[in-house]
Amino acid sequence: MAVNLASRYAKELAQAFTQKSYVDGIACKDYEFTGVKNLKVYTAVSQELNDYKRSGTNRYGEPKEAQDTVQDMIVERDRSFSITVDKGNNAEQMGAKEASKILNIEMSEQAIPEMDKYALRKFIDYAGTVEPIAEAPTEETIVKMISDGMVKMGNKKVPAEGRYIFIGWSWFGMLRLSKQFIGVEALAKESLVKGAVGTFMGAQVVTVPDDYLMKGENKAYFLIVYKNSVLQPKKVQDYFIKENPAGINGALIEGRFIYDAFVIGAKCDGVYAAVEGGKVQAKPTFALSGKNLTVTSAGANKIRVTTDGTDPRFSETAVETTSGGSVALVAGTYTAKAVAFNENLFTSAVAVDEQRTVA
Repeated sequence: MAVNLASRYAKELAQAFTQKSYVDGIACKDYEFTGVKNLKVYTAVSQELNDYKRSGTNRYGEPKEAQDTVQDMIVERDRSFSITVDKGNNAEQMGAKEASKILNIEMSEQAIPEMDKYALRKFIDYAGTVEPIAEAPTEETIVKMISDGMVKMGNKKVPAEGRYIFIGWSWFGMLRLSKQFIGVEALAKESLVKGAVGTFMGAQVVTVPDDYLMKGENKAYFLIVYKNSVLQPKKVQDYFIKENPAGINGALIEGRFIYDAFVIGAKCDGVYAAVEGGKVQAKPTFALSGKNLTVTSAGANKIRVTTDGTDPRFSETAVETTSGGSVALVAGTYTAKAVAFNENLFTSAVAVDEQRTVA
């Protein structure tokens, strides 16, 4: 007989995610699943103001239909676990209550940390700004570095409210000495997310283990995230306990969960990553020969290229190639854009080619 733990403990599992995840409490929830693993995000586009006319018709201006941008995403992480509890190793009969404890441990020590690490690294990979820092932060420089990131986001019109600063413990040890840092003791009335230890320039400071913000051996010193710029969709499927299944004298606990993490392209300026200098993938370069546009970034595992003006990090029209690969063009005028990825280095800046005309 199998007991479905997902339905029995659904409320408890959802609560556990929120309480134990660094990311779940800050990620935007404004999305809809359009298939088993597909989701769609709509971002409204504002319209310019008109001069009001005091006579005639359409005094407020010619009505225009509200527009939005749509970003389709595919949830790709599909993970599972299988745990046995032999009756001979357990003094008492294994029941659903005991199984739920094991499930909770599995989620707390394996699933949730994996999801958080993956999400933070994905946010860094697709940040609107990946800022290389020439020298590692010190007690004298950490405040200015974070302040510079906050200011850049402000100048790109990212709202001040709803920002979070994810920082590794090693770097937080420096930040906490700053007079601008307000410790959690003074914020008792505020609603703080998991790991929040205070605020800096109005943003909640969330401490995480250093390796949560690393890519390979390379360090991201901190990550500033605006709440509505990121998603961490989770489709938790099934958790079962099966008593005395074939070949096992005891209990079999199995679980499966599907998840991913995304930066919303239209709001990517709300994600700022300060990373180790010299550890960023080279910005792509372009060369046109006939009707073939060659894109190069030495060592890149993947280059995404667009020729229609859209951001290659998020565009559905982007073409993927490798360093030295080419994109075939037809007659027309183009301004290509490209971004390069590497498994161990941080994402390159977006390169914008000169305007080219193909006959």
